[in-house]
Amino acid sequence: MPFTLELGSQAVDFHLPATNGKEYRLKDFDADKILVIFFTCNHCPYVIGSDEATCMTAEKYKNQGVVFVGINSNSEQTYAEDSFAHMQERMRTHHFPWLYLYDESQEVAKAYGALRTPHFYIFDQERKLIYCGAAVDSPRDASKSSVHYLDDALDAALAGKTIATPLTNPIGCNVKWAGKDAHWMPDEACDLI
Repeated sequence: MPFTLELGSQAVDFHLPATNGKEYRLKDFDADKILVIFFTCNHCPYVIGSDEATCMTAEKYKNQGVVFVGINSNSEQTYAEDSFAHMQERMRTHHFPWLYLYDESQEVAKAYGALRTPHFYIFDQERKLIYCGAAVDSPRDASKSSVHYLDDALDAALAGKTIATPLTNPIGCNVKWAGKDAHWMPDEACDLI
């Protein structure tokens, strides 16, 4: 069985706390036409370098039934900056246009097969996976990006068209797994394409 969810897979349920003081499950987004779940964190230079681009995409599609949900699964034992308190501080500072959930047990990251930060998953109305991978081709400095995979996929999905490139390799730092070296990845984790 592959480590990362395969295209066409059903979104996996979760029950996680958010920086806004509430807890969320998959069903809380039933009313949304498209659900974008992305694994992110506080410290990664690829996340920080693409925050503005991700914000622009989330804002661009929010009135078209698209909701963004960021999940931090990184172990704070690896990077203290990835703690829940730092997540809350980051949201207060930046006012990102998405919910920011904390996967302290890392069970959600394992269920989805998150490889890197950031790693994006787009689910359709039936919550089937229709895109998985990177948002842009240069996340460390998104201003240098020439390909916007996430926007292209959302444009196609909203127009009822087939996504031309539904699978890309996420570009970023690996997820920081508890009790492991900072660069460790599970044996079964591999490139998506």
